[in-house]
Amino acid sequence: MMSATNETSKGLALSAAIVCKDNESTIGRTLDSLGGLCDEIVAIDSGSTDRTIEMIEARGGRVIRNAWMGHVRTKQLALESAGCQWVLCIDSDESVLPDLAAGLRAGIIAAGDDDSIGGFAVNRKVFYRGRALNYAWQPEWRCRVVRRGAAKWGGIDPHDVLRVERGREVRVAGALRHDSFTTFSEQLAKQVRYAEIQARGMLEAGKRGSVASLLVSPGASFLKQLVLKRAFMDGWPGWLAAGCTGAQSLMKHITLIEMARRRGSAER
Repeated sequence: MMSATNETSKGLALSAAIVCKDNESTIGRTLDSLGGLCDEIVAIDSGSTDRTIEMIEARGGRVIRNAWMGHVRTKQLALESAGCQWVLCIDSDESVLPDLAAGLRAGIIAAGDDDSIGGFAVNRKVFYRGRALNYAWQPEWRCRVVRRGAAKWGGIDPHDVLRVERGREVRVAGALRHDSFTTFSEQLAKQVRYAEIQARGMLEAGKRGSVASLLVSPGASFLKQLVLKRAFMDGWPGWLAAGCTGAQSLMKHITLIEMARRRGSAER
């Protein structure tokens, strides 16, 4: 258990629940951001071969070694392994910025034993080359801090969703930094993997895809980011972010149609 190191974390009763594998390039920033905020760090590691586990344990964190079970199930295990009254569910490439830390501290203290508040939603911002994308993918409100026992992970892999099942969800000021990629080519490669996972989940949910979706969705996704979200205000990174969003939609629908047709042929 990670002991509180100063007055700011004293009595906050907040655990950090992390899912990780080979994240030594980003986990340091994550752990630094939790200092003075969390009373406990627990991580589910799915087979790291780099220094990830060593870095977590050096900060007093508890590491549980467990095979990867998918995004939803693995994150649920991390949530259930936390021991404090409140749990911050944070990815190994995310970090709590100072304004968010202050907002969470004030929110948790104010909530106290008020069971009508089951969790807090935070705004996540992607950072590219050390700068926040303030328009692309914004705002991205995600429930990330929950009262223990009041929430559960759901959604379709890889798009997991933390849902408050008891009490209401309150938004907190500040930003959660997301260092999900270093180059947009790296982001595109990741989107290919995610498109396949998501398409498989959609297929299992009974969806088959269509030519209409293939024609409309990619362009609509691109324009939504570029025009409605004003991603162009982020400069070239905003244009590239919008392009990645459109490309991911295209890959998802292509993969879904292919999987559905392959299944249909096998069933005949």
